[in-house]
Amino acid sequence: MRDVMPPFRAHPFDDDALHEECGVFGVIGVSDAANFVALGLHALQHRGQEAGGIVTHDPEAGFNSVRRFGYVRDNFTNASLMETLPGPLAIGHVRYSTTGKKGNTAIRDVQPFFGEFSMGGCAIAHNGNITNAIALRRELIERGSIFQSSSDSECIIHLMARSIQTNIAERLKDALRRVEGAFSIVAMTGTKLIGVRDPLGVRPLILGRVGDGWVLSSETCALDIIGAEFLREIAPGEMVVITKDGLDSFMPFDPRPARPCIFEHVYFSRPDSILGGRSVYETRRQIGVELARETPIEADLVCPVPDSGTPAAIGYSQESGIPYAMGIIRNQYMGRTFIEPIEQIRNMGVRLKLNVNRALIRGKRVVLVDDSVVRGTTSMKIKEMILDAGAREVHFRIASPPTAWPCFYGVDTPDKDKLLASHMSEEQMRDHLGVDSLRFVSLDGLYRAAGANAGRDAGCPQFCDACFSGEYPVRPQDMLDQGFEMKAAQ
Repeated sequence: MRDVMPPFRAHPFDDDALHEECGVFGVIGVSDAANFVALGLHALQHRGQEAGGIVTHDPEAGFNSVRRFGYVRDNFTNASLMETLPGPLAIGHVRYSTTGKKGNTAIRDVQPFFGEFSMGGCAIAHNGNITNAIALRRELIERGSIFQSSSDSECIIHLMARSIQTNIAERLKDALRRVEGAFSIVAMTGTKLIGVRDPLGVRPLILGRVGDGWVLSSETCALDIIGAEFLREIAPGEMVVITKDGLDSFMPFDPRPARPCIFEHVYFSRPDSILGGRSVYETRRQIGVELARETPIEADLVCPVPDSGTPAAIGYSQESGIPYAMGIIRNQYMGRTFIEPIEQIRNMGVRLKLNVNRALIRGKRVVLVDDSVVRGTTSMKIKEMILDAGAREVHFRIASPPTAWPCFYGVDTPDKDKLLASHMSEEQMRDHLGVDSLRFVSLDGLYRAAGANAGRDAGCPQFCDACFSGEYPVRPQDMLDQGFEMKAAQ
């Protein structure tokens, strides 16, 4: 397989956010499949801005791969480069590292990964995180496997290589039965497009049609950009195998109650996507409605922290009757690869991205609506910017419960002791941030906004909400082996 690899580019800002795991996209049965994948990855760019890759197969040219650091638009819009990716079958991946070297990714860590087996080649793109990857990696190395990357996803290729099954789809089933954690996978052989979702359905994966072809994607918004029709979500624990003859569906894992990630509704998915049969935008707007009902305040303006706080701020304004205003303006041209981060520029990071509408804010009591508080550093800088602009009062309203526990299922979360809510009460966080008030939506309110009218059933939660509740649906075995302490059973 020909593989084109570029020079390395670093990321300048270590900002205060939960980073969007990864995005996957695949298509079969269309001419110039790589161009469809490039467009799909562009629509999924919010899920990973660190790097991207595309693998294609052509009956004459075989497998071909291009992997690049940076944005899709900067790499996969070059006509001569795209000509190196011929064929009617392709998969792609956009990455933000949740394992491996964060911020110093080697090109060998960029997906899709490829393996050549006795029955042919296979490429794999993975969104999620394998919670027993360290143990698997140790076992595989002891048995002779030679790893090329620091990614947990590479374990899947090596497990497939050791399977005794006679076709690639069955080998993938074998491998994934050894894997714990979260995975939505798009894979390909020379003739097949394969999609698999873990038994809990933690990460999203959807199925669509484009003309006579088929599409697999992390989100529905990526179907829109190529004019594809949304068919359905891949069910938790389902594998689909698509060829020129059609689609076959399998359920290769023991059934378990589904636990999709609720933070997809809060932050990760694009607001124009459909998730779990619901508009992501409408869920976020409804979170704002719940926030206004639970945490009323007298104020003059409701302002979002762009962009993820916008739908919730609209809902808060509509429910409270407080006028909505764009008090903070985002610089749409601020990229992750802006300039080399000398200390003076690093300290200006938030101001490079956001600026306050001073004429609007001066003398006002302002409700700022944001999606989350992680370390609190960005919230504090935004508060200072609002006060510098002459605001009379600053009230934070957060469209998620306090993030007190790290995620081990594909989100780059800080260590527990760096999460503000892990060691501070709500009042302590308010004092730490120096705002007039700080309130979070309740877990019940979040569930109601996401369509669970009765709120969160403590006996059987409908989502994975471990980052808020500390209740992990899959034991994070690698982290437990390293000393992580789970929440005591109630």
